[in-house]
Amino acid sequence: MKVERSFVFVDLSGFTKFTASHGDTSAGKLLTRFRAEVRDVAAKNGVRVDKWLGDGCMIVAVKQEEAIRFTLALQRQCEDVCAPLKVRAGLSTGEVLMFEGEDYIGTSVNLASRLCDAADVDEVLIARADLKKDYVGIRQHNHESVNLRGLGDVDVVALTAERSMGGAFDTGELWTRVPYA
Repeated sequence: MKVERSFVFVDLSGFTKFTASHGDTSAGKLLTRFRAEVRDVAAKNGVRVDKWLGDGCMIVAVKQEEAIRFTLALQRQCEDVCAPLKVRAGLSTGEVLMFEGEDYIGTSVNLASRLCDAADVDEVLIARADLKKDYVGIRQHNHESVNLRGLGDVDVVALTAERSMGGAFDTGELWTRVPYA
């Protein structure tokens, strides 16, 4: 059965080096905190953790906006929770084959995975052609094209969340700001 879904691959950048320098116990504790954050942010954004991939995961969303907001919220939450490591991610949206009712097969899955691999530390990448629209509170930044194994050159943009008053990620209380303070 073919379905349209958005996929996110998330990775803790530098986890292998962290494990080597801090030991398995510290790495396990950090990974436990990371996975708890992923579950919490996923529940708040209406996305599903499809599978865990060591120090990363694959997320599936019905709507692209939910996938993007999940990714940027997780990135922000992990700034403190996963320090000194940072989240990098790749996103893709498209029609895929739902295989045996529990797995997804298609270019969009592969593209999201490859984009995550290509992302720098603390970067969220999406193919420009996949981005459905401009979302309130989400900024697109030009990025050089990336050459992805099996997919060739892909024109991508990096996504960030606006943190200004009135943006989708503004959590401050208006009465605490000047001139009301």
